[in-house]
Amino acid sequence: MSCIALKVDVDTYEGTRLGTPRLAQLLERLGVGATFLFCLGPDHTGRAIRRVFRRGFLGKVRRTSVVANYGLRTLLYGTLLPGPHIARRCRSELRRVAELGFEVGVHAYDHVRWQDGVSSADEAWTRRELARVQQQFAAVFDRPCVVHGAAGWQMNRFVPALQRELGIQYASDTRGVCPFIPVEKGREIAVPQLPTTLPTLDELIGREDLAGITPVDHLISLTAAHPARDQVFTLHAEMEGGAYLTDFERLVRAWQAAGHRICSLGDYYATLDCAKMPRAAIVSETVAGRSGTLACQAGAQL
Repeated sequence: MSCIALKVDVDTYEGTRLGTPRLAQLLERLGVGATFLFCLGPDHTGRAIRRVFRRGFLGKVRRTSVVANYGLRTLLYGTLLPGPHIARRCRSELRRVAELGFEVGVHAYDHVRWQDGVSSADEAWTRRELARVQQQFAAVFDRPCVVHGAAGWQMNRFVPALQRELGIQYASDTRGVCPFIPVEKGREIAVPQLPTTLPTLDELIGREDLAGITPVDHLISLTAAHPARDQVFTLHAEMEGGAYLTDFERLVRAWQAAGHRICSLGDYYATLDCAKMPRAAIVSETVAGRSGTLACQAGAQL
């Protein structure tokens, strides 16, 4: 039986406060696992407006109704409104997810700061950001974090080695086709990557090339075409935990009916043999439906 690991990226204060509990309740009712990756510092979503000149950014904004899904207030955090500190304001919501038995990990301290800054950052900056979110995670959950998923699938060459140093056991920072061991300048980094293998809902919404096929039906067809292949699916608390909650439930139920095991990244990782994983570099590539370039498994046909 193939595995579909669910990775829930929680980018914002409202996603933590509202979307996360909705998703946790749904997943618990469906009896499936998932990994929730949290941003634990201030919500500075409004500062993402600086991406306006990035190729494809405005198209994505129009297709996915960003204002409707994220809310005007969220889009002002960090600019006209102070950004609420997520870990301080949402401690009970964060801990409740873990109490329900879901795996929890880190996404970023400040989502926008990481997504827009890490690719050009030096080792000291990268270490500081990773250590900061690790410390905040320990303060909330009273234990160290073992799983990391980079905000916006953005990395630099220092990230894998620093993850290992800071206690991360496995990560899902990249896009790709299968689990792999990162290689940097011929040297293996012993923090396996479990890349996102399927397109995300927001990458599929409004795509003209889907010829009227709904995003959910497209995702079902992708997994049906390779029923024995393990997958990692990334969803967002602000989308699937909001206006697309019903669509997400239909997707999970279809995967269950097809016989797929729906689980967390940790449960998926436990089934893998790291010695047999391919070795691959992490490179920057474009992905259909998303602006800019993302960290990708070298050689993967996305």
